Amino acid sequence: MASPTNPAATPAAAAAAAGAKPAVTIPTTGIISAMLRVSKQVSDLIFSPGRPPQVELNGQLIPVKIEELPVLTAGDTARIAGELIGANKQAVEKLREQGSCDLSYSLPRLSRFRVNIFTQRGTCAIVMRVIPNSVPDFDTYNLPKVLGEIGEYKNGVVLVTGPTGSGKSSTLAAIIDKINKEKAIHIVTIEDPIEFLHPHKKATIHQRELHSDCPNFALALRAALRQAPKVILVGEMRDRETIEIALEAAETGHLVFSTLHTIDASKTVERIIGTFPLGDQHVIRARLAKTFRFIISQRLMPRADGQGRIAAIEILKGTMRTREYVEKGESEGRSLLDAMRDGALDGMQYFDGEIEKMIRNGTVTMEVGLTYATNAGNLRLELADLLGGIAAPKEPEPKKPEPKPKQETELEIER
Repeated sequence: MASPTNPAATPAAAAAAAGAKPAVTIPTTGIISAMLRVSKQVSDLIFSPGRPPQVELNGQLIPVKIEELPVLTAGDTARIAGELIGANKQAVEKLREQGSCDLSYSLPRLSRFRVNIFTQRGTCAIVMRVIPNSVPDFDTYNLPKVLGEIGEYKNGVVLVTGPTGSGKSSTLAAIIDKINKEKAIHIVTIEDPIEFLHPHKKATIHQRELHSDCPNFALALRAALRQAPKVILVGEMRDRETIEIALEAAETGHLVFSTLHTIDASKTVERIIGTFPLGDQHVIRARLAKTFRFIISQRLMPRADGQGRIAAIEILKGTMRTREYVEKGESEGRSLLDAMRDGALDGMQYFDGEIEKMIRNGTVTMEVGLTYATNAGNLRLELADLLGGIAAPKEPEPKKPEPKPKQETELEIER
């Protein structure tokens, strides 16, 4: 195996060897700064050969005009990748051996980024997720009030789920920050890479990054059990071992936070149970039923006014009813969705109910709401008054005079 410090192993050197030369040597920091100036709401920066630098704004890709760099070449993206990676040997190894790597990158006084560099068609492409400099504040982030209770739990599992880019990390950061402000406890986070930087407040918080501080989630989580934390955040439940250790941590008096790429609460339970062999699934169901406190699912939707996006949030809370459904499985009339529909007094809510409210108050358009709904057909029925163009009950229309028999005969002949 070639040494990761070997120049031939770097993205820029590989591109040069293939004959791809950078068109311009404008500094990477200058390119990134120009892209961030497009808007304060830019969520991602994208570098792809054959395209200009692009930013994602409100879910849409927008090209950024940079005079010195109208179109990126393979050499440009390789050079930018090399500058982002710097002396990170683990990233170089992963890019060479696995075809992609994750890392964090920061520009002082501007922003931090979660970066993924990957190869495609023999060239480098880059996606940089923008991470705000400040940690989201729970009270100003407009999260449902029931989530403020989470910090009062002494143990259990709290999962935040949703597709990539749905705001899971921001929601977790806001909850952790609230605990950080209110509780004099020890918090350990295990992330890949570290996103929001949490300063010590009332709590003492240690943040560990995969590869630079620990080799994988499972080993870091196992070690965390010996580090006397009250709260543990695991960036993602990626495999069976991590899930099992997370359940063990929750059972032994820790409050464990993590994320999953699932679309709603029911699918989250299915994903966790399905990770294990059939013979173990009954035991895992019982363990998950006893330990889960909240499953929070998110979907980001474009706002009707064009001013960014808004999150629809589904909340499943651990109650006697929901724990029973998790342990024994769902059936007709006994589903987690039914429990969430009936659980408003416990602070539970479900996607289509929240989307219906947003459509009715004009926050999102009808078209967008139906696109993001779990069951668009049922939601369409709930919105029948709006879809029919009826905002309020109308006065009954006066009866039209009945046509004469002659007219009826003429109509029949025309048909």
